[in-house]
This record gives sequence, structure tokens and C-alpha cells, in this order.
Amino acid sequence: MPDQPYYDRDLSWLSFNYRVLMEAQDPELPLYERLKFLAIYSSNLDEFFRVRVASIRSILKLKKKKRKKMGIFGPRKLLQSIHAEVLRQQEDFGAVFRDDLLPGLAAHGIRLLTNVPEAESQQAFVSKFFTEQVLPFVHPVILMKGKIAHFLRDRALYLAVKMALRPQGMKQSPLEREQARPGKKKVFFAIVQIPTHYFGRFVELPQVDDGYDIMFLDDIVRYHLDEIFPGFDIEECGSIKLSRDADLQIEDEFSGDLVEKIQRNLSKRQVGAPARFLYDKNMSTELLNYLRQTFMLEEEDLIPGGRYHNFNDFFTFPNPLSPQLEVIPLPQLPHPAMDAEPSLFATLGQQEYVLHLPYQTYDYVLRFLNEAANDPQVTEIYTTQYRVASDSAIVRALINAARNGKKVRVFVEIKARFDEAVNLRSAMDMKAAGVEVTFSMPLLKVHAKAAMAIREEAGGPRAYAFLSTGNFNEKTARLYADHGLFTSDSRLCDELSEVFRYLHDHSYQPAPFRHLLVAQFNIRQGFYALIDREIAHARAGRAAYMCIKLNNLEDRGMIDKLYEANRAGVRIDLIVRSICCLRPGLPQLSEHITVTRIVDRYLEHARVFLFHDGGKNHLFMGSADWMDRNLNRRVEVVFPVYDAQIKAQLIHILQLQLSDNVKAVQLDADMENIRVLRQPGEPRIQAQLDTYSLIKTGKLGEDTSLFATKKGT
Repeated sequence: MPDQPYYDRDLSWLSFNYRVLMEAQDPELPLYERLKFLAIYSSNLDEFFRVRVASIRSILKLKKKKRKKMGIFGPRKLLQSIHAEVLRQQEDFGAVFRDDLLPGLAAHGIRLLTNVPEAESQQAFVSKFFTEQVLPFVHPVILMKGKIAHFLRDRALYLAVKMALRPQGMKQSPLEREQARPGKKKVFFAIVQIPTHYFGRFVELPQVDDGYDIMFLDDIVRYHLDEIFPGFDIEECGSIKLSRDADLQIEDEFSGDLVEKIQRNLSKRQVGAPARFLYDKNMSTELLNYLRQTFMLEEEDLIPGGRYHNFNDFFTFPNPLSPQLEVIPLPQLPHPAMDAEPSLFATLGQQEYVLHLPYQTYDYVLRFLNEAANDPQVTEIYTTQYRVASDSAIVRALINAARNGKKVRVFVEIKARFDEAVNLRSAMDMKAAGVEVTFSMPLLKVHAKAAMAIREEAGGPRAYAFLSTGNFNEKTARLYADHGLFTSDSRLCDELSEVFRYLHDHSYQPAPFRHLLVAQFNIRQGFYALIDREIAHARAGRAAYMCIKLNNLEDRGMIDKLYEANRAGVRIDLIVRSICCLRPGLPQLSEHITVTRIVDRYLEHARVFLFHDGGKNHLFMGSADWMDRNLNRRVEVVFPVYDAQIKAQLIHILQLQLSDNVKAVQLDADMENIRVLRQPGEPRIQAQLDTYSLIKTGKLGEDTSLFATKKGT
């Protein structure tokens, strides 16, 4: 058995982010789609440093004895490994941007200028733009080492400047006199924040030929430093950016006003400890050391980069040829069966329906809640809220329902990282309208995605539910690949009612769950039992198979259970988008386990669990990843799919993803992304595009033959 059965979660995540970078390297993609993946990579990495690296750095500050007691070993070595891998990836990042994408754009007449434009008309435009528009928003700061240091804003862009004072007869301030002592050069250091929050990052210049010229706002400021610092000679200039610790440490293990605590702590996010100080790698040691001492940075904070930072701004890079050079969007599809009746409740009362997002429109979820808000027979509405849109149509529907006299209860998770402020604001709006809002539970996050409406009908009250793998967010529902189940099955709705009762009364003990798997009650033992059944089949010489699709696989208990199943002979296909701490393909440990990772135009976000069980094919979906936090410190809901047609559709999608030979990679034991190569004569399978096509033609769920072959049946 290998010495290390588990791969480090943070290094595994870096492997995922490199897979994102691989999309930017893909010559088959349109140029602006490749730029988008550079932006995604950059945004991901920034959040990684603000949360994960900052957390590891805080662990380093603990005494060794305390770290040992907490079971934490080797944080310094881990940080070194992280930095080494990030530097390696940044070399590839710079190469694809500099040597591939910029020449590709230029070939289409789109030029990103890094020098002063040659055309006099463009020079005049840039000069006027800077003087009349930019300069009023530029606030230069001369640094004084040992004095009060200027505060660097989280993720803001700055130019760091080294300059020399011109001596011609100028009156000198005390600072200048100090710098001008005999034997000392009159050298000053300063910073200038780039005002991207006012103007954006990119400036389009007037056309002078058939091409299109674009400049970084950074460079427009850079080329006018002599106007910002009159009387100085600019000797050196380099870009810098500081990312701060963004992980809110909310002490919620005791009673108290959690809302107030989060409101107080949100302001601290902007002033958190340094997590990453990016600087131009061509910066002189003198300037870098001055910055380091002035801002009290540690060696571990310093990360060399290129001339430009904040590549997530390329989400908004202008395309004067749009829609050329962009990916062709796929119009969201209707669900014809759900349009058969004027009322969704009439439709849902007859059978279950699955929504495949973002291939199909999210409007059905909005319609479900809006109908519930306005239907006089609906008396109660319950829902969870983890991440909603900033101007949420979901929230508006719930407010409308309360104003129409419905009993509306919403559980709002205000500890959802980076969405705390939006969730607080929407919660206050709902409370003001009469919605009963319950906030976060002590020591837990509620990550479940569920909504339910109670309707008075001829036979008595009837529950209708929507259970999902994704958030109630109509904006991300256009970008994330998720599944949602509309159901009025009393087996699911009765148990979901127990979940909502528990969420609104934390002392309530729900009846035992027999269908739902709910974290805090039965989710781990439920999954263990399903895996044990496959183990029993394998040991009895019968076909045994599992396919598990997750965002993240990190929980060691679940990994050990998969290793146990592997040793028994169970074939296991994992589809894991991001973190994977299981090491596949190792003899006597995981030789029957494969791990597939798919990165394509949509973010794979669904969690799907399939257990063969002698051909019964038990299939579950839900909100829970197999991470320690999800199984132990969250409330999650995983639900079974009983409808045979829906199950066939979901199995077909799993089959497509396991057969993908365009966007899939296989992970090895060292988390290398190994491209799946299409063999001569083999049909091209791109799971996301094929899923869309099959939904559009009504053929999804018709063919799962390849899947049966994989099971060995």
C-alpha cells in the first residue's frame, strides 16, 4: 500500500485550476473564450490565496504544540509546495497570454498596446483622457518608511514608483531636506492607485486604420507619472497588488446576535492580514525591499508576477468584432412537458419532472414560486437561501407571497462566504415584508437547496417541492450545470417538511429519514450502507459498480470506504471537478477507481450518486460534496430519484461525461490532468454539447449502452 493514500487538498485544487488554464491554451476555442478562462483562472487563484493560503499562514502562527494537538502537520512545507506550483503555473499563464493570445488578437486587428501609441491622434486622445478624466481620481502617496504607512486596499492595483527630486531652486519640505542630507541621493518612493473602479481596466482608442487599439488604464497612468509627480524624475515603476485574508472568523458557538457579528466582521475583510503581495518580477531589489519594510510584509507574502495583475478584468476585455471570436451561445431550452398545463401545480400533480440547468431555462423555478405566491390555494411556502442574485427574482416572489397573506418561511444562511452582505440585505427586505426569516445555526452552515409549497386541494393539503443541486440564483443558473427535481411525491415531501421544521426550530428532532439523506442525521451512514451493498455484491461474485459525481472529494472516511470497495473488486467511476484527495490507479488501493474531470463552457456543479445494486440502479442527487465540512458541519439534503425516465436521463448524462473525449481529463495518483485522446474512427463526444443536443431533440435517456458496458454487465 502506498505511503500516502491521500493527496493534499490544496495541491489538488491547484491541479484543478491548472485544468482551467488548459482551456486558455486550447487552440480550438475562440480567442475571447480563451481570455475568459484566463480571467477565471486568475479570479480562482486570488480567492485561493485570500482564503486557503491565508488560513495556512494563520496556522503557522500557532505554537507547534497547539498545531500538533489540532492534528495539523507541515504547514510551512505545504506553503512552499503551493508557492512552487503557483510559480510554475504562472510561467505557463504568461506564456499563453504573451505568445499565443496577444498575437492571435493582433492577427484580427485587435491590438493591446503596452507602449505609448505611435499615432499622434491617439497620443492626443490619451493625454486628454488622462488630464480631464483620470487625473482628478488619482491620489498619489509618497511613502515615508518608519512613519504611518498608507493602507493598501484589498485587490486594488497600484503602481510603485521610485523617483529623484530635481534640485533646481525648489523649496524643500522637511521630508525633502531629510532626503537631501550630504551623501544621500534625493530619492523618494511613492504609490499610485489605478482608479479602475471609476473607468474600468481597458480604454479603447480612436481608430487610425482598420485595426482596433486598446490600452490598460495602468499604462495610461504609467505614462503620465511626470504629471502626477511634477518636479521629480521617474527612475522606476512597477505594478503591485495585495490580496488580504478574506476568511471571516465568526465565533458562533454560543448564543448571540450572529447577524450583528457578521455585519461587524464584513468590514474586517477589507483590512485582513496580507495573504499575497504580487509584484512585477522586474522590480529592483531596492524598490521591493522599501515596499516590504513600509508595508511590513513577510517573505512568504511576496509573489513575483508580470507587468500586469488582476487578469480577472479580462472578463470585460472589449471585443470590437463581437460576436466574432466568441463562443456561440446555446439558447436555453424549454421543457415542453411542463408547459402542457396553464398551471404548474396541475402538471406537477401528475408526475415528477427534472430540470437540467443551464441547458433548460430556470424560468420554471421562478414560475413555481410566482405561482405559489399568487395561487389562492397555496397557504405556505418554505425555502432555503444560500447564494441568491443581488437583485433576486426569487426574493421578490417570496416578498410578494408574504404580501398576499401566505405563510412564508425562509432559512437564510448568512455565513455563505462572499455572499454574506447580499444575503443579509435580502433577508432584511423579506423580514420587512412579513416573511419569517430564520438565520444561520450555531456551528453549522445550511447548504441544502430546497423549496416547498403547501396547497389546499380537494383531498386536503398537498405539498409540492423543488429539490436541487444548485442555488436559488437565476444568474448563476445560466452558467452552472445543475439538476433540479420538481416533485409532489409524499415520500420526499413529508421528509422535507421535517427538514424545514428542524431548520426553523433547532431543538426539534425529526422523525427518522427513510428516503432523504440529511447531513446531521443520516447522510454518512446512508452512503456507507449503499457502498457496503456494492461490496457485498462484489464479494459474492456479482457485478458491483458505483458512479459518483462531486465538486470535491476530501473526506477521509468516504475515501477509505471507496478504497475498501476497491479492494473488494467494486468498479468505481468518479467524476470530480475540483478537489480530489483520493489517489486513483494505485495497486492494492485504487486500481479499480478512475477519476474524470471535466472543464467546459459551464461549471459542473451537480452532485449525483449512482449505485448499481444488481441492476436496480439507485440514483441520488443533492447539495452535498464528500468533504468533512459538508458531512459533519453543514445541513445538506440528498434525495433519491424514483422516476425511471428521469433516472435514465441522468444516467445518460453520466455516461456522456465518462465517455467525453474532448473536454475530459483523467487524474492520476499525482493529480496530473491527462487528456483523454480520441482514437482514430472514434466519434467525438463533448458531454456538455451532446447533453444540450439530446435535450433539444428529446433523445436524452434513450441510450445508456456504453454505461452498461462500463459496469461490466
